[in-house]
Amino acid sequence: MKSNAIFYHAGCSVCASAEQALAGALDPARYDVEVVDFNDAPERIAEAEAAGVVSVPAYVIDGQPFHINFGASMAAVKGEE
Repeated sequence: MKSNAIFYHAGCSVCASAEQALAGALDPARYDVEVVDFNDAPERIAEAEAAGVVSVPAYVIDGQPFHINFGASMAAVKGEE
């Protein structure tokens, strides 16, 4: 059974770099990778926050958040900063 990996980002240069470097690096035989750009799917922000994402870019793999680098806080993503 494959694990789920969701890569959340907001389109910034840090996020784009992380997507290029990491999204394709996960073994497709082990992971179903989904890339979520909040510019295209702002309705998924709450989902990411509920999963524990506090900044982007970040992966959530099998329900565990992994923050890659600090590109933007979720408050900035939501336009609160």
